[in-house]
Amino acid sequence: MTSFLAAAIIAATPLLFATLGELIAEKSGSLNLGVEGMMLMGAVIGFSAAYHTGNPVLALLGAFAAGALGALIFAVVTVTLQGNQVVTGLTLTIFGTGFSSFVGDKMIGQSVPKTVQSFFAKIDIPLLGDIPVIGPIFFRQDVFVYLGYLMVILFSIYLFKTRPGLNVRAVGENTAAADASGINITFYKYAHIIFGGGLCGLGGAYLAIVYVPMWQADVVNGRGWIAVALVIFAAWNPTKAFLGSFLFGALSILGMRMQSVNINISQYLLDIVQYVVMIVIVIISTHKNRKEDLPPGNLSESYFREDR
Repeated sequence: MTSFLAAAIIAATPLLFATLGELIAEKSGSLNLGVEGMMLMGAVIGFSAAYHTGNPVLALLGAFAAGALGALIFAVVTVTLQGNQVVTGLTLTIFGTGFSSFVGDKMIGQSVPKTVQSFFAKIDIPLLGDIPVIGPIFFRQDVFVYLGYLMVILFSIYLFKTRPGLNVRAVGENTAAADASGINITFYKYAHIIFGGGLCGLGGAYLAIVYVPMWQADVVNGRGWIAVALVIFAAWNPTKAFLGSFLFGALSILGMRMQSVNINISQYLLDIVQYVVMIVIVIISTHKNRKEDLPPGNLSESYFREDR
């Protein structure tokens, strides 16, 4: 059970980065359904940088930049040009899928260099890693997993304990009121959309560089859509996003673990279960009554100052 839960943390990490990226964008009032596309862009650019340079830092920077570039396209269309957010996000997913196929076509089957793999080897944190049960699960992981822990903490502090976090929540909740109070709403929207896209790119890079250190077509495999549902599941709360990612990470590997102990349940069947759970989450979310569980008030709505 300990090894299964430790593996679930690894499977949850790309979901966590993507979920946090979408969460921070939605907090600013922007519904970006292009998570899958941004993850694919980050995956192919991150893998390409790792494969051609052998430098893990360049791989991470490339993945972040690729996801951020996809998000920038979304921001220009929806914030500046006031295009429809749903259509733009879906288009971004299609674009990211085609982009990853085009760039990654000649790298299919290639592996990440040993220098990069060794950089992301598991690190046992002294003392914490020795705690019974909890230590092997949470504190004997790679640096990417620890970065995920850090992002959850920082996002929680930023959104709920700082003035800029209050401002971004105000922008998402009531854009007109935030604008009237002097908040630079264009800056907040662009900054959070782009940074969120960068995190989605890192989530994709984890899949291509660490989780499966070999390039394969469609390495993201629908995780971007699960991340969108996880934002709703988490009620736009970073801590709950971690718990939700852990749950879906466990579901994603449950079939393989059952087969290893001679319980013959198809992994494909359990993959279907993930999406069924996702649909149930969306249905349940429509019946939430507590204010803290509701989406930002102006989510997915374009803002035109002259309409105030």
